[in-house]
Amino acid sequence: MWRRRRARGGGGGGGGEGGGCRWWPAVVLVLWLRLPAARPRELYTAADPLELLGTGAEGRLLGSPSAWAVEFFASWCGHCVHFAPTWRALAHDLREWRPAVVLAAIDCADEANQQVCNDFGITGFPTLKVRACMCWARAWFHPSATVEDLRHAIITNLEQSQDAWPPSCPPLEPASTEEVRSFFQRNKDQYLALIFEKSDSFVGREVALDMLQYENVAVRRVLSSEEELVEKFGVTTFPSGYLLLRNGSFSRLPVHVEARSFYTYYLRTLSGVTRGSYKLNTTAGAANETNTPQPKRADRSKVYMADLESALHYSLRVEAARAAALSGAQLDAFKCYVATLVKYFPGRSCVQTYLQSLDTWLRNWTEPELPRSILKEAMKNNRDASHPAVLPTNVTWVGCQGSEPHFRGYPCGLWTVFHLLTVQAAQNGPDKELPLEVLNTMRCYVRHFFGCQECAQHFEAMADESMDRVASREEAVLWLWSHHNEVNARLAGGDTEDPNFPKLQWPPPDMCPQCHKEEWGVHAWDEQAVFTFLKAHFSPTNIYLDYTEAEPIPMAGEGTGTRLGTESLREEREKEEKEKEKETEEEMRAPGRPGSPEPRRPSIVRLNPRLREAGEDIVDLDSFSEQHFKSQALRAAASRRRRLSKRDTIALPRDAGEEEEAGEGVRRTPWLRVLGLGFSRLDISLCVALYFLSSMCLLGMYTFFRLRTRARKGRPGFPVA
Repeated sequence: MWRRRRARGGGGGGGGEGGGCRWWPAVVLVLWLRLPAARPRELYTAADPLELLGTGAEGRLLGSPSAWAVEFFASWCGHCVHFAPTWRALAHDLREWRPAVVLAAIDCADEANQQVCNDFGITGFPTLKVRACMCWARAWFHPSATVEDLRHAIITNLEQSQDAWPPSCPPLEPASTEEVRSFFQRNKDQYLALIFEKSDSFVGREVALDMLQYENVAVRRVLSSEEELVEKFGVTTFPSGYLLLRNGSFSRLPVHVEARSFYTYYLRTLSGVTRGSYKLNTTAGAANETNTPQPKRADRSKVYMADLESALHYSLRVEAARAAALSGAQLDAFKCYVATLVKYFPGRSCVQTYLQSLDTWLRNWTEPELPRSILKEAMKNNRDASHPAVLPTNVTWVGCQGSEPHFRGYPCGLWTVFHLLTVQAAQNGPDKELPLEVLNTMRCYVRHFFGCQECAQHFEAMADESMDRVASREEAVLWLWSHHNEVNARLAGGDTEDPNFPKLQWPPPDMCPQCHKEEWGVHAWDEQAVFTFLKAHFSPTNIYLDYTEAEPIPMAGEGTGTRLGTESLREEREKEEKEKEKETEEEMRAPGRPGSPEPRRPSIVRLNPRLREAGEDIVDLDSFSEQHFKSQALRAAASRRRRLSKRDTIALPRDAGEEEEAGEGVRRTPWLRVLGLGFSRLDISLCVALYFLSSMCLLGMYTFFRLRTRARKGRPGFPVA
């Protein structure tokens, strides 16, 4: 079945049924006319008549004599994608207003522009700001604003500015009778066009700006309340256009429609009216040069840690750090978000250490306001700690990579994070306890920090409608899943949809056939099967580390993984270590078999994961001597030692010097091997120290008794009675 979609900006055509083949050429022509233009690789390109700003934009804007109208947008923001055609059309419409008015755009999603956007106080997207000369003002803006609405808003901001207008800006205020009477005495223009209009009309001001770049003609607006001029020219309808010549004659502009475009076209065709020397070239080179990332091979059945970590980095360090300071409900929402991540996010050990340290820092922050500068300092990585606290700063999309930079990306990553959190909460806690814990965290985060304002409003409306009816953690998982599908259905076929990744109902039948069923001939979901699928899909065992930044290595002398790490990753490491242990034991049992490895340090005896996490490696000295010294004399000595004493074990730290010590042990000289009888250097050192202390004790005792004996011999005897 074909789904009928309304094309933007195109005319429609109809026809009867059963037209046969003779109608095909016309149908093909109509369809070709209605096809939308190819989407640009980015929201704005160098071909658009607007300035693409990047780093250093603030100095450029403040040092310009022109008025600026700037859109601050985020390339991933759906509302910005919707608004881009309007802003692009406005740029084409106002291109003749240069150099008085310049339109520009800056992508706040680019982290290189983060400081500029923060300096301008941008907290949501899209945001429009107009600078008349030295003062910036937030322009009126509505999601359904048209090009005409925005054009009028720019003019209004220009007129309401307290500073002087741009030097090149023509007079926009109404002309008086005296000004019109003496115009040619003060100016060299050949023509003066008067646009008679009412006070709420913008036609006169728009035509004046349209003719800014043309010489030998000037445009002034005259209000209907200027009775002397209205009577002199015999004006009866508003708006009306009249042309005055230097010789004092005048005539009404012969236009078919009393409108801006007709006035402008006629005035540009007047004899002697020519375009000035101003060039319309844009300087798009000021924008940051970004290389299009190479497509990455992604399996949609997997969850990628690179997507999760990129979403966390962007949500914490970019989105949450836009406000000049966090306070009140905004600060509480941020603390709750970090605490929920600590509780349920199954990240790598360095990321979990980072989240835990940030959570501890936030809990200790008791001031009512948290400045952005302090927060950004607290969110920096700490690679030099014994347990590195690192959240990668590079943004790498794998499963969430779109076909173009403004498709998917961060919104996809944030959805994935919260799906993962709801599933982890359902699996790691009582079902009926705090069912809205993760959903409330998501709601507060989106309300206070998500940059796409229209998207945040839509999510708030969904949450307000039904989220309070969620009664269990399992229902929370299904609520987020069903409403994500609702969002996909609403956005399907729109400008924000990636053509290579259409917004379908998820999971599709090829990923989860048991999730789909039919009831009375209508598609339905088997929610229990969906819940089972979601638990498996968002399980830590289904998270893959492809394209992630390498995990930092702890400092020497410290155990790895002693504090944090997911249970699944820990179990995986334990399994690998057990397999290595088996291989080592087999090698020890058959020391003389062909192809046996060279002598090496003894294998580690792993008693349990706790000892292993503490970084203690137990070395068996008996197996050491048996494996490394095969001679009968050494084996006999080892047997005697076992009969005389119990098995001796010592704990050796697993540090950077271990390999060097092992190499020295293998390269021992023959006399040291014979004297050592399989003991390590530490054993020999302890024995030497013990022998030395024993000798000193014996020598001391001998000296003491020798002196005492001499003293007794020299003492005089008592007389006998």
